[in-house]
This record gives sequence, C-alpha cells and structure tokens, in this order.
Amino acid sequence: MPNVDPRQMKKMMQQLGIKQEEIPAKRVVFELESGKMIIENPVITAIDMQGKKTYTVMGETVKEASIPEEDVKMVAEQAGISEEKARKALEENDGDIAKTISQFKK
Repeated sequence: MPNVDPRQMKKMMQQLGIKQEEIPAKRVVFELESGKMIIENPVITAIDMQGKKTYTVMGETVKEASIPEEDVKMVAEQAGISEEKARKALEENDGDIAKTISQFKK
C-alpha cells in the first residue's frame, strides 16, 4: 500500500483485529540442530492476529558453533584426555574429530 501514513496503517490493522507491538531485547538465541544462531541488537515485532502470535526478528546474525557432546566424549576417550581439553581442541580444529585425535596421538 504505497503512500499510506503509518498512523493510518496502524488504525486499519486495528480495525482488522491485528495488534502489533515491539519487544525490547538485547539478543535472541535460536538453538539449531547444528549449533546456535545468535542475533545481536534485534528488532522484534510481535503481531497478534485472531489470537495467533507471529514474531519477526531482525538484526545482526552471529552463528556460534556448538560441538556435539558425543564428539567431545569420543575424542576424550580416543585421545586419553579430559572432556574439557577435548572440547577446547575440537573448537580449535573446527570440529574435525580425526585431526583433533591425531594431534594427541603423536
């Protein structure tokens, strides 16, 4: 709808039973199967339409890799090191299990 005043748009949305609100937040974290996706300084909008809420999240995306626990345990067991040391080594090797184990088997 070109050339529509934001106040008019808000009024039209209210007439249709659509409510919109901004949600203040510092960051949003999505827990994905492959790790975490973090959105810094997000702009979050909640739209309530006929009792169903939809959230829109916009901002700067920072992906935080997560090493699966089973990988940490396998490296710790195979290399004969602590799980903490295995996790740190896996992070340094970008999750490469073989490379991490071989650096401790030398």
